[in-house]
Amino acid sequence: MFRSLHMKLVLILVLLIISVMAVVGTFLINSVSNFYFEDFQKQVGDVFTRDLLEELGQTARGGDGGERLSKMISYYAGPLGLDNYRNYYILDGEGAFVAGSNQAVGSELRANPNIVAAMAGRVGASGSMADSYMDVAIPVQGDKPYIVYIRDTKEDIQSLTWRFFAIVMQAMLFGLLVAILLSFLLSKTITTPIENITKSAQHVAAGDFGQLIPIQSSDEIGELTRTFNNMSRVLKTTLEEVQGERDKLNTLFLHMTDGVAAFTTEGRIIHMNPATERLLGVEFREDMTFGEMFHSMALPDSEDAGKEGYVQTEIKRLGRTLNVLFAPYGGTGEGGIMAVIHDITEQRKLDDARREFVANVSHELRTPLTNIKSYTETLVDAAGDLPPETEVKFLGVISNEADRMTRIVKDLLTLSKLDYGRMDLRFTRFSLQTMLEGVHTAMLLAARDNGHELRMDLRGPLPDMVGDRERLEQVIVNIVSNSIKYTPRGGRIELFATMRDDRHVVIRVKDNGMGIPKEDVPRLFERFYRVDKARSREKGGTGLGLAIAKEMVEAHKGTIHLESELDAGTAVTIVLPTDLPLDGEKAV
Repeated sequence: MFRSLHMKLVLILVLLIISVMAVVGTFLINSVSNFYFEDFQKQVGDVFTRDLLEELGQTARGGDGGERLSKMISYYAGPLGLDNYRNYYILDGEGAFVAGSNQAVGSELRANPNIVAAMAGRVGASGSMADSYMDVAIPVQGDKPYIVYIRDTKEDIQSLTWRFFAIVMQAMLFGLLVAILLSFLLSKTITTPIENITKSAQHVAAGDFGQLIPIQSSDEIGELTRTFNNMSRVLKTTLEEVQGERDKLNTLFLHMTDGVAAFTTEGRIIHMNPATERLLGVEFREDMTFGEMFHSMALPDSEDAGKEGYVQTEIKRLGRTLNVLFAPYGGTGEGGIMAVIHDITEQRKLDDARREFVANVSHELRTPLTNIKSYTETLVDAAGDLPPETEVKFLGVISNEADRMTRIVKDLLTLSKLDYGRMDLRFTRFSLQTMLEGVHTAMLLAARDNGHELRMDLRGPLPDMVGDRERLEQVIVNIVSNSIKYTPRGGRIELFATMRDDRHVVIRVKDNGMGIPKEDVPRLFERFYRVDKARSREKGGTGLGLAIAKEMVEAHKGTIHLESELDAGTAVTIVLPTDLPLDGEKAV
């Protein structure tokens, strides 16, 4: 019940009122008692002056001195405040009752400290607030000693004290009622905003930041409410920003191609993105460990990371080459190891392809240079001794090898321009049908010289298209030329074209030649790649024709596809859009 702030405030105020009234009542009652005691002492002191004492001493002379003293004291009843509760008594030197205003009480008087003091000749006026009476004993010297003894039973004081006590109790009860009412109002004034803040804090804890607390005052509680509302808004903004960053990171981890995995220092998995599962061929489990993911590897630590702050290694998994970077995270508290997995398979393939490309270029250039050098040295060394027809033959070989080097360099420059986007293509509108008929006419003689049948099949009317006619014509000529070269005598070559839809044309060159092994087909568009290198060089090829054709077709937003079967023939299919933008010279 008293756990609530509301009841605690009420209880505190009630106890405060009770304490204040108790202190005030005690103070008033003590003050009244002290006043009466001091007033009693003052009245006696004012009456029993030195003159009166001398007069009393003279009055006490004779045989009936006690009676005369009694009569004389009765004259001072008013100044002494004598009444039913305050009486005087005349005692002899031994303390025995002689006369007085209350004989019944006087006959029962017993010696007390003040009477004993008066019997010794001193005024006895000592007393305490705790005593049940107030008294003063005054010695009177006559023919024999007498004692004038004034005694007050304190009944007036007690009666007044009880009245004060009743007043204090009534005031206390009234004060309690007022205090309870005011405490309820005060506590409500304090606790209601706090309750509102508590409810709002519960909503904030539950993730609801939309409820703001109304500000009902400009005091400290109002300032607290204003601060809480501001805190709620800032917290909402901060959490939204944090959630946004978390969503970004989750999206990044979810869709990034690199694998990311986090482990505790004990090697237990914390987080793993889908790329990690795909690269390592594992599935996430709560109890997965570092050893299950990275076989035969120990969990790196900060010492292994060294100055670089990370450990890098390469592993083979599922036919891929993976570069794995391990880096510790966290400080002296909770931390762990972060693993970043990068697939470098293609990079390794590109490195191998680059090395192979350099080797092929060197080989392709070295062969004609060697032949040129050999024939030139022969001509120099045997100058004038060789028959003229032999010299002409040697010079023809040198010219052919120089032309071969020129073609290689020209093709390499074309590929370089395509790679770096420096090939300028002149996009114009031209007749596709006229271009294909020109290719057929140009290649017809070469096909007949090799004993081949070259047929052209143009299905339906072919529209005009936009593109670089010279480059596209070169691509189709190279493909038809390859078919003529690598088809045995008596072969059949077909140049076919048709519209696939309103915006795309399909051009196909098909032969029934020697074909290509299935395992070599995916690499035919690689630079310098040949199925039969010796035969290709014999035919005069550079190994760059199909690579250039692929780059040119893709520069026209098209696709090129090759299908082949060993000893059954080859078909090359090109799909080109016919509605490219016509904008004059266009850089690729």
